[in-house]
Amino acid sequence: MVVTGSVKLFKFNRARLILKIKLNITNFMSKLLKIGVSGGIGSFSEEAAISYCAKNKIENYKLFYLISVKNVLEALSKKEINKGIFPIENSNGGIVYEAVYAMSKHIFEIEKMFEIDIKHCLLAKKGINPGNIKKIISHQQALKQCRMYLKRKWMEAELEEYKDTAEAAKDLSEGKLLNSTAVIAPKICAGIYALDILEENIQDLKFNFTTFIAAK
Repeated sequence: MVVTGSVKLFKFNRARLILKIKLNITNFMSKLLKIGVSGGIGSFSEEAAISYCAKNKIENYKLFYLISVKNVLEALSKKEINKGIFPIENSNGGIVYEAVYAMSKHIFEIEKMFEIDIKHCLLAKKGINPGNIKKIISHQQALKQCRMYLKRKWMEAELEEYKDTAEAAKDLSEGKLLNSTAVIAPKICAGIYALDILEENIQDLKFNFTTFIAAK
């Protein structure tokens, strides 16, 4: 079979195009910023990371939901992520002890400290009567930030600390927690995990800010 010059040129250009695409993909992946957050999907840590990227005009990034500050700093130490985002202090709840303990065991650089506004919601399984709620679960900080509300409206309910607000919402939706349980979590979790909002903005203070660290 005779291969004409035009066919050779077509094959050559096609090979160049494939090579260019491969190089572009490699370049894209090498510039991808891997950010670990100390929460699940729908958590305030996720919101903080998205806010951080938006304010710093970072578009090429991927979030890794590592749930705890300990996991974030361990992943950072192992270079599995480029940056870590986690809370350090709340204007009402005070120091995030989980973060302090984890920070004491790792060496890292604080790139930035920034605040986001925190608004809590009380969530329950679809169709659950509020009168049937026996236990309220959330992260230690969320419980602290809503302590007066809980004393006033849910004095009979048992309170239990959980690893993360969003993970509590997720586990409730998946049946890992009893239907008689309500969780304190961000409003967005109601939509993500198909939960009912029993009450919005239940934090004790109207102005409720948490300081986050961007570590590298």
